[in-house]
Amino acid sequence: MILLFDADSLVFASCCRTKKFPDELPYYTKLDDSINKFDEQFMKIVNDLEVTYDIEKVITFNGCRGNFRKLITTNYKANRKKQPLPPLLHDMHQYVKDTYKSKFGFGIETDDMVARYWYTLSQEFGRDNVMIISIDKDYKQFPCLMYNYHPKTKKVLDITEQEALYNFYEQMIMGDTADNVNYFKGKGKKFAEKYFMNCTTKYQYTKKLYELFKQEYKSKAKLKYIECFSLLKLRTQ
Repeated sequence: MILLFDADSLVFASCCRTKKFPDELPYYTKLDDSINKFDEQFMKIVNDLEVTYDIEKVITFNGCRGNFRKLITTNYKANRKKQPLPPLLHDMHQYVKDTYKSKFGFGIETDDMVARYWYTLSQEFGRDNVMIISIDKDYKQFPCLMYNYHPKTKKVLDITEQEALYNFYEQMIMGDTADNVNYFKGKGKKFAEKYFMNCTTKYQYTKKLYELFKQEYKSKAKLKYIECFSLLKLRTQ
């Protein structure tokens, strides 16, 4: 098994600590503390998987810079501008890049890098021999093996072609609160389930969804559809 480890969330989490007193900072101030936390959690995740899978290789990804999606619309992740970042975040990203020889790029997001490797390696070694490690729901748009390591939802997902197809079109309706993507306010999971009830093919999903965009955006439907698709679709090539 080849593991593709999206380490962005783990890097961020490694900079944070539990406050014992109200006036304490929520972040570590000593780099060694963050490094120890990251290394411990990273190895635990890999070791947990080794109990079930024969791990041949772990490829780590983190710290991509620049983002083409912000050129599509200034609203993308605009909700994060006022959020304070951990003071050790940059140093931790650099530590992971140096220590774990992680993969990163410019002009794209870490998700896109992982998606490209997943697509290429799945074609070469088979879909069942590659697993994405991440707590990011965006990867559910692929028919992949995915390990969500979050303590409350810890499990390996085996996403089928049909599930992956539905997941992406559902997200086009639901949007992504974390990234400030929301083209249909008030329409969520229940609406999507009912709206796509009779869809089974990509053509049917696309046609049905475009009808919804036309209802919502009239003459701007095509523009808004392309915009939404471009923000949510991970790049595999």
